[in-house]
Amino acid sequence: MRRAVCPGSFDPIHNGHLEVIARAAGLFDEVVVAVSTNYAKKYRFSLEERMDMARQTLASLRGIIVEPMGEGLLAEYCRHRGISAIVKGLRSSSDFDYELPMATMNRQLSGVETVFLPAEAHYLHLSSTLIKEIFLLGGDVSDFVPKSVLKRLPAGESAAEQPRNG
Repeated sequence: MRRAVCPGSFDPIHNGHLEVIARAAGLFDEVVVAVSTNYAKKYRFSLEERMDMARQTLASLRGIIVEPMGEGLLAEYCRHRGISAIVKGLRSSSDFDYELPMATMNRQLSGVETVFLPAEAHYLHLSSTLIKEIFLLGGDVSDFVPKSVLKRLPAGESAAEQPRNG
């Protein structure tokens, strides 16, 4: 069985993520959507909420498993689960410049290959950070996120109602 992982924090999962995951599902027998936690980041949604949104959104796709990545290296995660490929979506050359050294290191550490999928043109501008910022400033994000995310964004909540850092 050909197994791949699509790792990410998915805070929140958006239509660009979904497009890459769906394409990965067409290439591999099983795709694990590994929801990660970077303790240096401040998340809008808890790990449980991010996993729940991913599960709801991806329920119709065959061969998709959503689980927490846990702590540790992605290469070790892949080795322990018998995963032979990491799938990453690329929006720009800066994404490639960021991802290439990690891909090389993951291959050296565990033999896992990285498959880069270029994003569809209409998703090149999407990022979870940008979507959260647009929402917090009162913008409409309904074209960018699945319904499972949209229903969790409180109606009328704006930046003025959010706690500030620092």
